[in-house]
Amino acid sequence: MTSVEEPARPGERERVRDAARTRAEILDVATREFARAGYDGARVDEIAALTRTTKRMIYYYFGGKEQLFTAVLERAYGVIREAEQELDVDHLDPVAAIRRLAEVTFDHHERHPDFIRLVSIENIHGARHIAASGKLGRMGSPALDVIRRILAAGQSSGLFTADVDAVDLHAMISAFCFFRVSNRHTFGALFGRDLVDADRREHYRTMLGDMVIAYLTAERAAD
Repeated sequence: MTSVEEPARPGERERVRDAARTRAEILDVATREFARAGYDGARVDEIAALTRTTKRMIYYYFGGKEQLFTAVLERAYGVIREAEQELDVDHLDPVAAIRRLAEVTFDHHERHPDFIRLVSIENIHGARHIAASGKLGRMGSPALDVIRRILAAGQSSGLFTADVDAVDLHAMISAFCFFRVSNRHTFGALFGRDLVDADRREHYRTMLGDMVIAYLTAERAAD
């Protein structure tokens, strides 16, 4: 006789949903607090006060402040990894494809300034939370696989003249997108120009694509 697993009772299902909602709410508030105050400045007591839970419950779900910050980073990186996984450029020519990939990073960083602040904070701490996270280590970057395919197609077709490493190109794209958000205020104070001004958004978005394409199609001097 084959046994059938008994379905969860209504009360059990509701408890699971409540736990998921509570955990998500804690992560939402913790993301804002870590981004606002930094790792050292954020307080678990304050995060608990801003949620419908307690400090004890936060420790129950996450284990402590270190683990909570790691969970915040894991979710933040998960958002951009999901966007990269959904990227469909196989139907595009290599030039249009690499431009589209750059635009995805541009759009994500603009929409998620907390992500930029969290990454900056983690760099201050030597990336110790990322290094300790098995989940982030397994996450990788789907964008690298996409870049490698685009580069291979562009080089085989003769459109791309540069022999470019995918990680280097990823760094080039990320650097522009990250700087535009992270240095918005200092750049504006020094040069009187807001890098995230809505009126100049398409200018910078196009500029990024042009910059990447120019690099990939530039003639290289012989050694």
